[in-house]
Amino acid sequence: MYTLGIDIGSTTSKCVILEDGKMIRAMSLVTAGTGTNGPAQAYEQVLQSAGLTQADLDYVVATGYGRKTYEAADAQMSELTCHAKGVYFQNPKCRTIIDIGGQDAKVIRLNENGGIADFVMNDKCAAGTGRFLDVMAGLLQMPVSDLQKYALAAKEPVRISSTCTVFAESEVISQLSQNVDMANLVAGICNSVSSRTAALAKRAGIRETVCMSGGVAQNHGVLSALSRELDVPVVEVEYAQYMGALGAAIAAYEKVI
Repeated sequence: MYTLGIDIGSTTSKCVILEDGKMIRAMSLVTAGTGTNGPAQAYEQVLQSAGLTQADLDYVVATGYGRKTYEAADAQMSELTCHAKGVYFQNPKCRTIIDIGGQDAKVIRLNENGGIADFVMNDKCAAGTGRFLDVMAGLLQMPVSDLQKYALAAKEPVRISSTCTVFAESEVISQLSQNVDMANLVAGICNSVSSRTAALAKRAGIRETVCMSGGVAQNHGVLSALSRELDVPVVEVEYAQYMGALGAAIAAYEKVI
């Protein structure tokens, strides 16, 4: 049995095909999200990677910002539910999920069975999200993937005090004009994201094990800063960026068994 989950986000589209509800058969990621042909590309790529056709799929569940406009799905499911299912599948010991996406941040507290016990979200401001890091990387004229390399090499991180992306951008420009060490500046940017996310996590309540999902989990500068802020280890879940799509594929499997 093959089920497919598609997570249509603001900046990326991700697909996961699950075989018999137990094994990840294939994954795909396209850096184009809702309102683009990214979902269709991700769908075609994952089928090709799995060596399957649309007729081989038993059920498809869509999640993410664009789920309501994706007509190829048999059902839709909320991001919170799908992220909870995906992370618990990867790490059943997880009790707190921190997910930082392109446009929002979510903290989900799980019970012993992987169900959602509580959650809080920040979807009102780009600060504390992947979009914030994208803006800052652009300002520093470096790929966003390079941020962690600089952040982890910092000796004295700069403090970025503004909680608004626009004002923080002005702060960074000011620091650049003063020839501040790049590693310390980048660490300050990562710390700014972690500080906002940690405040969100404390509102939800922290229970170990704490797992981080979403694209920003790949930035170990932010992940390390979060561990310091929360005073507990924060671990990156495997295939962190695919947790919504994986959870949707699991939900699809549960629909047909």
